[in-house]
Formats: sequence, C-alpha cells, structure tokens
Amino acid sequence: MTGLETAHVADSGELREFYRDAPVGVRANMIFSADGGAAFGGRAGPLSCPADQQLLRELRGYADVVLVGAGTARAESYGPVRLSDVQLAERRAEGLPDRPPIAVVSQTGRLPESMFRDTTNQPILITSTVGARQHRPDPRCRVLVAGQDSVDIPAALAALAERGLHRVLCEGGPTLLHGIVEADLLTEICVTLAPRLAGSQPVGSAAASRLAAPTGLHLRHALVHDGYLFTRYVRPDRAGPHLAS
Repeated sequence: MTGLETAHVADSGELREFYRDAPVGVRANMIFSADGGAAFGGRAGPLSCPADQQLLRELRGYADVVLVGAGTARAESYGPVRLSDVQLAERRAEGLPDRPPIAVVSQTGRLPESMFRDTTNQPILITSTVGARQHRPDPRCRVLVAGQDSVDIPAALAALAERGLHRVLCEGGPTLLHGIVEADLLTEICVTLAPRLAGSQPVGSAAASRLAAPTGLHLRHALVHDGYLFTRYVRPDRAGPHLAS
C-alpha cells in the first residue's frame, strides 16, 4: 500500500488540511505521553500543547457529533463546541448545523454544569434504560436510551446515525474507546504522541480486551510539530480512495 504522508509542519494551522476528509463512522482522537500515559492527574490537558488543542477544535468542525465518556467530560470540564468563523462558514456551505452537539455516555447522567453554558446547543445524554430509571436525566439534555442494564455502544452509534449524525468524533476516555474497539466500530484513530513522560497513570475502568488478536491499522500520515508527533491510522478494510494498492 502507498499513501503515507510524512512532514514537518512549521505552522500548526497547516495540520487541519491533513484531517479534512472526516470518515463516515467513528474517528477517535487521543493523546498519549511517550511512555503510554493517556492522562496526567486524571486529565489529558497536561499532556497537550497549543497545536494539539487547535487540532481538537478542527476535528470537531468536521464532525456531526462529538462523543465522550462522562468521566472525561467531568475531568476536562467539557462545554459546548466552539468553532471559528472559518469553520462555521465551511459547515454552512455544506448545509450542516453550525456546531456539532456533544453526546455524553453516562450510566448516572451526571454531567458537569459547564455542559449547559449555551442553551442553544443541548448536549445529548446517552444512557441505559436502568440508568434513565434510577437517575432522572437532567431536563436540559436530549436523552438517548441505548441498552437495558448498561449503555450498548453499537445501539448508541446506530441511534446517532438514525438521527443523521454519521461522522462521529470520539474524544475518549479510554473506557469508551475500549467499548468501540471491542464492538469493531472504530473507523480511524488520530493519535498525538506528546514528548512527555507521565509515569503510571491509571485511567478508565475497562475490563481486559476480548479481542482474539490485535486489529491491524494503516498509517495514513505522521506529522511533526514542536516535538509532538501527530499520526492518523485508518482501518484498511474501511479506508477511502487515499489508499492505493
């Protein structure tokens, strides 16, 4: 296979052009320290940099919905999506809503108050039948029930697609990403490798993987900016025309 792009990106604004073709399906975006930590002190923020934060905003502009676990939403004080004027113009030209909603996977429905700062862009709460019954959902949320005792990830993604939200950007955390990988529903993953050492930083509560073998990926690009490595891996069986054999 060909199609691998490698480059040293001098201007962080150039990064967006390498991610513009968002796939239909689930695109994950994660950051890891050089020694494999997904967070530091329970947050991904200490591993990040301005270019990584800008890339996060750019990826959101290409998505129909941003999907995140409740633990990550609380730890990172998630709020409504904010986009630049350029991004808004691009979305309007494509006939898309100005901003993608944030969908939070939560059994308890406990979301940070920061999620409700903008009443014009309601978050979506994805919970289970039992969760909705035991924990009354906040009326400021749009509620999507998927699964009986716990959230059924395939059912949740199918329900989002039924609502026209086909391009999903998953921002973690690791437990949610684990569920998507286990269900074989990940289309691509964008990984930022930070020039940082984090030590042991346990994150998430996912059980051991039940995969029979690691799932193969194709490296689409590897970009370097200010010591950070920005990579994009795609599923060969779900890749578009950028992969040639």
